[in-house]
Amino acid sequence: MKKTLYIFQNGELRRKDNSLYFESEERRKYIPVENTNDIYIFGEVDVSKRFLEFAAKKEICIHYFNHFGYYIGTFYPREHYNAGHVIVKQVEHYIDYEKRLRLARIFINGSIDQMLQVLKYYRTRLKDRKEDLIELIQELTEDKQQLFSGKSSIEELMAVEGHARERYYHAFDYIIGNPDFVFEKRTKRPPENRLNALISFGNSICYTTVLSEIYKTYLDPRIGYLHSTNFRRFSLNLDVAEIFKPIMVDRLIFTLLNKKMLTKNDFDKHTNEITLSERGRKKFIEEMDKRMRTTVNHRHLGKSVSYRRLIRLELYKIQKHVLGEKEYEPYHSLW
Repeated sequence: MKKTLYIFQNGELRRKDNSLYFESEERRKYIPVENTNDIYIFGEVDVSKRFLEFAAKKEICIHYFNHFGYYIGTFYPREHYNAGHVIVKQVEHYIDYEKRLRLARIFINGSIDQMLQVLKYYRTRLKDRKEDLIELIQELTEDKQQLFSGKSSIEELMAVEGHARERYYHAFDYIIGNPDFVFEKRTKRPPENRLNALISFGNSICYTTVLSEIYKTYLDPRIGYLHSTNFRRFSLNLDVAEIFKPIMVDRLIFTLLNKKMLTKNDFDKHTNEITLSERGRKKFIEEMDKRMRTTVNHRHLGKSVSYRRLIRLELYKIQKHVLGEKEYEPYHSLW
């Protein structure tokens, strides 16, 4: 399995002959290009044109984050898997509103299923507020049923998803139970407390991970269904990430906080926002990388696959759906 390279130091990324290396003030480190899936850059890193050409040749996506850990953008090499028929079918499923509506409903249904699975997992592990969690599970189940009760627009479906996610986030305080990490309300750009900073950072990593996996398929990341295809560059990765954020990001957040692997000292306070410190980002990334390489039993394949591989398999299912080969059913964890 190829690995992801995370760069937090300042330095330069360069090409030398048929290899790549990162050079900082301390040392020069060569990059095993044949074994590198993508690169995440958090430090101040200079790149050369020769480096980008070689990275593109080796099919390596490069994701950039700024000093505060906010996602900036991606160097997305020219698509190497080109299939005009797949693109035509993707566009067809976007232009045909009924087909787009069907896919959007499937994404939201899959997302709520995963949120429910997370809550059910912690229902048996909570000592306090268990009844409150059971009530939230019932409310989310009712929200899920609304998806199939005559909702005829993407906006109506997203409203249902928004209400379900709001209820879901209420459970965070029950599961974490730490006064240093109180949810209060969902705030982005900027996040106003530590828990929101964690959610935003984790979601960004999830979005970019899905984007890297889309690059390995025939799908075009610019054509999404739940998230409109407009002037943003990518949207399909946002759709697919809805399936995986609860089990990859949220579960990780609960683990990091409940095991006190992250504390309030891993955050920086700014004028009107709170962000993860560099130390906090490193801790989060290290554990996220471990989670992506963790394997789970795939009930249809009859073998164990990594969480990262699950994302690729999900994309293959979407591809089969738009080609009319098999109806898309989102991944549903069973732990």
